[in-house]
Amino acid sequence: MPQDNGAEAEAEESLSTRVDVRESIRIQSLIARIGAEMGMKIWLPKNDRAAVLSEWNGELCPVLERLPLNYDETTLRTIEQIDVLWLRGRSIVRAFEVEHTTSIYSGILRMADLLALQPNMDIKLHIVAPDTRREKVFQELRRPVFSLLEKGPLSESCSYLSYESVQELAKERHLSHLSDSVLDEYSEPAE
Repeated sequence: MPQDNGAEAEAEESLSTRVDVRESIRIQSLIARIGAEMGMKIWLPKNDRAAVLSEWNGELCPVLERLPLNYDETTLRTIEQIDVLWLRGRSIVRAFEVEHTTSIYSGILRMADLLALQPNMDIKLHIVAPDTRREKVFQELRRPVFSLLEKGPLSESCSYLSYESVQELAKERHLSHLSDSVLDEYSEPAE
């Protein structure tokens, strides 16, 4: 009797998708944990929160249920969808979009929307992706449409952070004594 190769291929593709999603959630969790260890409050989108928290391997879990921000509804809806936010007090310090298999463009667009809606915000933005997607991140950050923001080109406000860099930083034994500026040593500018 002939085997159904279509069903076998579909099962392999489904497994591959689950592994990719799992890796993305793992990195999102690492970013959240690093920020928490540095003393930041953490925001995770509601649709990712349960998966990220189940991956979280720590007792320290300062995840906010609600953003303590006073922005208009459009800005808040944009901010709430960003993969990981680090907050100090009522201010967003850093924003991260993890782009494992999804379109890099969608994460960058969310960052551009944030800067377009609130050009006076002083937030460090990061696109986090596997090293194999590094050039694609830079290519998207340098798109002409993103050079026209009131604050200046997005490539000047948003950097690339590799999965490997996140994993390396997570191994740092003294995260609680470090400032978030340590990320500048691990991230790469688009220019």
